[in-house]
Amino acid sequence: MMSAAQSQTTLVSKLEALQCHFTWDLDPSRTNLLRFRDQLEDIGTEEGNSWLGHIYNLRGFIQYKLGLTEDAQSLFNKAAEAFRQMRSADEGPWLVVNYGNLAWLNHHLGDQAESQAYLTKIDALMNKYPSPSQDELHPEIYAEKAWTLMKFSEDKKRLAADYFQRAIRMQPDMVEWNTSHVLGLARAFKHSDTGLEADMLEKVRIGKEQDPENLYLAAYYLEQCARKGERIEDEAQELARKVLRNPVSSYSGMKPLIRVYRNYVSIDEAIELAEKALENHPDERYLKRCAALCYKWKIIFFRDSRPEQSMIDRAISLNKEVISLYPHSSLVKEIDLANMYAKSNHGQAKAEQMYQELLERDLEPPGKQLLYNHYAKYLNFDRKEEQRSIKYHMKAAAIPHQSFYRENSIKVLEKIKDKNRNRMCREIEEFLENLQKP
Repeated sequence: MMSAAQSQTTLVSKLEALQCHFTWDLDPSRTNLLRFRDQLEDIGTEEGNSWLGHIYNLRGFIQYKLGLTEDAQSLFNKAAEAFRQMRSADEGPWLVVNYGNLAWLNHHLGDQAESQAYLTKIDALMNKYPSPSQDELHPEIYAEKAWTLMKFSEDKKRLAADYFQRAIRMQPDMVEWNTSHVLGLARAFKHSDTGLEADMLEKVRIGKEQDPENLYLAAYYLEQCARKGERIEDEAQELARKVLRNPVSSYSGMKPLIRVYRNYVSIDEAIELAEKALENHPDERYLKRCAALCYKWKIIFFRDSRPEQSMIDRAISLNKEVISLYPHSSLVKEIDLANMYAKSNHGQAKAEQMYQELLERDLEPPGKQLLYNHYAKYLNFDRKEEQRSIKYHMKAAAIPHQSFYRENSIKVLEKIKDKNRNRMCREIEEFLENLQKP
């Protein structure tokens, strides 16, 4: 007979060999967990979403990491039900990850018998539905792992693309896998000045044709065509009609579409579109977030004409509401609000007060970097304090975390140094020479 200790050791070794969220090296900070949770909740849970089972699985894992085990159990159960509905079958290889999560959860809850029961179910599934390729995981597992890693961090996106490729090679008829794979690859060009390369744009076009219901991909493709100089106003208006008819979701295409309007139609029409969506669904926090984003673009980035005070007041009111609706992931919105106060007729003191409060907050390095970069710009453009602005760009750049904000601060410092008109040029030059690479 195996002793209790031996039995426990055997159980743990089996659990560690599973493919599920608990074994995929997903260990984000609490701040990121709360941000991911908000993002996943905004995707929505309408029927027909082909990623619904995966969404519930990841939400369950996040709730577990946040110490909310009852919520985790409930969400894992919802994932299993969503898979059954989407696949029109009571069982299949798509449940392997879900059962792995439940095996781990029950182990942590101290119910070893239930944990073992899920291990037995996994063995049965893997015997009944072996992978088409002997040396590789089942494509359903690769697809879920890829989709999950895409959500977590920039450095996992390349691995996610590889897993999607493997899944698609073995099971090429899954349209949503192709679509997510293409979007994942395309996002690598997010901050590119020239947009997608021709071969990547063609992949997006093919993906759009294969998945005509995916309005997010359609809006993304439209944006890329506009970046290449194509006229897209008529297509944008037609797509807007479709997006407005769709259920509200961060996958609905609203955000990439308002970006298309901002850059290639008009910022005022982007605001109109966001307000129209909000009029149709006045309680949807995601649409409030989209509308707030449009006002931010108009007030902070479009400096050619000063907005009316009434528009600034609307923007401030909306931003306050969005912050209250996203209390755990609102740093960017709080910075936006401070910047809006800075543009307001009577809000300069409030803007400085908000920034000082944010600077005193105990933020993780990426959050500090983002804040320092924005505060540096605020000091330069709104307070005309160039020397202090330079100091904060240096603070942002000094944090060894690779990000858009770090690169942006480095570019600003290099520009000032190259112009050679500022008394801090020598100091900037020495700083850049000694800068630690992340």
